[in-house]
Amino acid sequence: MVDSLSKEDSLIVYPCDFTVKVMGSSTPAFRRKIIQIAQQHDPAFNETKVKERHSKGNKYLSLSLTIAAKNRAQLDGLYLSLTDCELSLWVI
Repeated sequence: MVDSLSKEDSLIVYPCDFTVKVMGSSTPAFRRKIIQIAQQHDPAFNETKVKERHSKGNKYLSLSLTIAAKNRAQLDGLYLSLTDCELSLWVI
């Protein structure tokens, strides 16, 4: 049986580099918006920390963003902003 973690518990040791993957339509607007969201949650974030992968038919774009995570609240805020973004299809 796996114990559930309380909000104070974390398996992540902060600060650390943390990668988040986001998928959306393969458009410049999607890429710009996701980078803008990342910069809101990590002011030091820059585009050199983005890895892109297009789907086989180029319809979708997966972005891997590596941010400097300082705490759980920062990551929670980032995930919330990314999932609330109308251009995001999924976030992991």
